[in-house]
Amino acid sequence: MLYTVNVEFNKDFLTIKENQITVGIKSRPIKGEANKEIIKKLARHFEISTSLIQIKSGQRSKQKIIEIQN
Repeated sequence: MLYTVNVEFNKDFLTIKENQITVGIKSRPIKGEANKEIIKKLARHFEISTSLIQIKSGQRSKQKIIEIQN
């Protein structure tokens, strides 16, 4: 399933409304650390492996398209 993800920095939360996810992260967007934190948070929330989550677009943006496989 594809989700649109909006990222907010210096916060710690995760909200989901239909296929829209808003996530707050503490990591800085340096060397992919922010993307790793987003994937870990989503995996924890959906109780799946991080390998089942892939960022399809927006690697360097606050708006991302993420695919979660079941």
